[in-house]
Amino acid sequence: MPAQTDEVDLIVESWERERPDLDFAPLRVLSRVDRLSRHLDRARRSAFADSGLEAWEFDVLASLRRAGAPYTLSPKRLLTQTLVSSGTMTNRIDRLYSRGLVRRETDPNDGRGILVVMTGAGLAAVDSAIAALLEAEAVLLSAISEEDQAALSALLRRLSLDAPESGGADAGAPAETPAP
Repeated sequence: MPAQTDEVDLIVESWERERPDLDFAPLRVLSRVDRLSRHLDRARRSAFADSGLEAWEFDVLASLRRAGAPYTLSPKRLLTQTLVSSGTMTNRIDRLYSRGLVRRETDPNDGRGILVVMTGAGLAAVDSAIAALLEAEAVLLSAISEEDQAALSALLRRLSLDAPESGGADAGAPAETPAP
């Protein structure tokens, strides 16, 4: 047994005692990933709330922010980045618009289309949220060195179930936690 134990070690030990016929190696890794995910979800919700945003609002605004100035994307592009239905995206844009965080503009390349443009208030909110989020995430990772963080990142990348632009293995599934 490792010098330092955690709740996952205790859970796995119990399972191994009760079901010695099974290999519980996946639980040793994925239960820790699940528990980390729960801590991360709490940290993200707190960071977003401190910036006056809901997680879904951050998700949309972060997509616009990453697009770079003038922080404009089509609703279709926002759908691709946030993995929600078109009806959900329309509702989200409407709600962000009512809060003054985005505005709609006619697409100059397609008079029938619209573009979603982040306002100054949206920019301030998402910039505050990402700074708070990075602080909270740094705390979560503070128990391991930068070198170990890089190694963990590389290992997790190998397990990645999605790929940019391809939609990934679960493209139809809603995004549970917004991606910064």
